[in-house]
Amino acid sequence: MFKVAIVTVNFNGKKDTLELLLSLEKIQDTRYKIQTIVVDNGSKDGSVSEINKKFPEVDILQNGANEGFSGGFNRGIKYGYIWGADYILIINNDALIKDANLLQSMISLFKGNESIGVISPKIYFAKGFEFHKDKYKAADLGKVIWYAGARFDWKNIHSVHRGLDEVDEDKFSKAEEVDMVTGCCMVVKREVLEKVSLFDDDLFLYFEDIDFAKKVKGAGFKTFYDGRVAIYHKASRSAGIGSEITDFFHTRNRLIIGFKFATFKTKLALIRESIKFLV
Repeated sequence: MFKVAIVTVNFNGKKDTLELLLSLEKIQDTRYKIQTIVVDNGSKDGSVSEINKKFPEVDILQNGANEGFSGGFNRGIKYGYIWGADYILIINNDALIKDANLLQSMISLFKGNESIGVISPKIYFAKGFEFHKDKYKAADLGKVIWYAGARFDWKNIHSVHRGLDEVDEDKFSKAEEVDMVTGCCMVVKREVLEKVSLFDDDLFLYFEDIDFAKKVKGAGFKTFYDGRVAIYHKASRSAGIGSEITDFFHTRNRLIIGFKFATFKTKLALIRESIKFLV
């Protein structure tokens, strides 16, 4: 029987985390042994006691301080690996499960192609959390795409999500290799963790999935998208759209990733941009 560890990170997000844990009950499957792990990054909102009370079967790891996306997920992944997980589902606490066969579909992809290392599903904006919700018909809310596969624009150092803000019309409903998977939701197989280092703790928040995908592909694995199954995402609930913390880490980590991987020409452009920010 396969073992699947489900890992999420909580930081003062009690309501969202409880809603995620409730939605995870959809994918409990007797074909797999599943263990859910919540890593708490020093929350002060009573998250730990409430999670323990309502979901006593969940393992809670307490960091005692905010170690960010990278540090939080790294601890949960290590715990899942030691537990013996064959696959680890990494999922944001502001996500919700849509399809009951989420794990079954992605694991079937792994079994059918041994070169696949990481898979992300289709991701919709959770209903009411669309960036431009006023422009859609009421019936289309909850069907607006946040991620349907993606590529990374190395000239401008940003990700380009396919289908972003489009109402889903089944254009992106197959499984295929993609340039970029997303840390919002991905399944990583054990063999990847045996060959590739985890998320970069120094990145803390944003671009850590880009860095991880580069390492995965550098180790000879493929990154895939499974458009046959989906989750919902309450976009940017953790840090907040346009918040100071979002702007800081997005700007800083964009520079770090650019200087680490981009061409010399792009690095020069980043230096000019950095000088502008300083001025």
